[in-house]
Amino acid sequence: MASYKVEICGVTTAGLPLLKEEEKEELFRRIAEGDKEARETYIKGNLRLVLSVIQRFNSGTENVDDLFQIGCIGLIKAIDNFDVTLNVKFSTYAVPMIVGEIRRYLRDNNSIRVSRSLRDTAYKAIYARENLTRKNLKEPTIMEIADEVGISKEELVYALDAIQSPVSLYEPVYTDGGDTLYVMDQISDKKSREEHWVEDIALDEAMKRLPERERYIIGLRFFEGKTQMEVADEIGISQAQVSRLEKNALKSMRAYLS
Repeated sequence: MASYKVEICGVTTAGLPLLKEEEKEELFRRIAEGDKEARETYIKGNLRLVLSVIQRFNSGTENVDDLFQIGCIGLIKAIDNFDVTLNVKFSTYAVPMIVGEIRRYLRDNNSIRVSRSLRDTAYKAIYARENLTRKNLKEPTIMEIADEVGISKEELVYALDAIQSPVSLYEPVYTDGGDTLYVMDQISDKKSREEHWVEDIALDEAMKRLPERERYIIGLRFFEGKTQMEVADEIGISQAQVSRLEKNALKSMRAYLS
């Protein structure tokens, strides 16, 4: 972080404020009443969050000031749309919005435009590669990935080459209080709706041994392909709680299946 203790867009990053939980609650109460000063204070109190996110996008080819400004737009959108009654930490809600805003900016300003369908194919390939590696305990071949996705080898290579810098699904986006938010937590797996993530009859028995809430979370995550944020919204808990319950459930299932 040392390289970020500089002035970006007129903001001296070394002196950025940190808000306490009680301050956040009070500021959101005032924001809901239309207090513009409270809104401005909350924005300044979360600029560190923007800096934390833009680090993973700063490859040296992008202007840091531009990334910071775009990230701030995502932050402001998150503040204006955040619902305090959802029982979700603001950072958990804001990070995907900041990331999304930056990704849109990079996509729209890329000198080489890549179609959405091509990007979707590439990210399906990345997901398939991660799944096959975890399942077979070895790096899959291009042909194996192509078969898994259901496209030709040539299409696969073209799609992966087009996105330039594929991102691992296990790359951390943001860490807050020991709970890490990964790329895979922000995407849906539509394919899992048709194909089981583990082709083993013992899976059903392992699921039955889980507490009801953990079993429900695993069903939403791996059989309906929902993100942790979507699950959190559906059952009324935070994304961090969903993450912990999911990890506990998978650990219990692995222990049973082994």
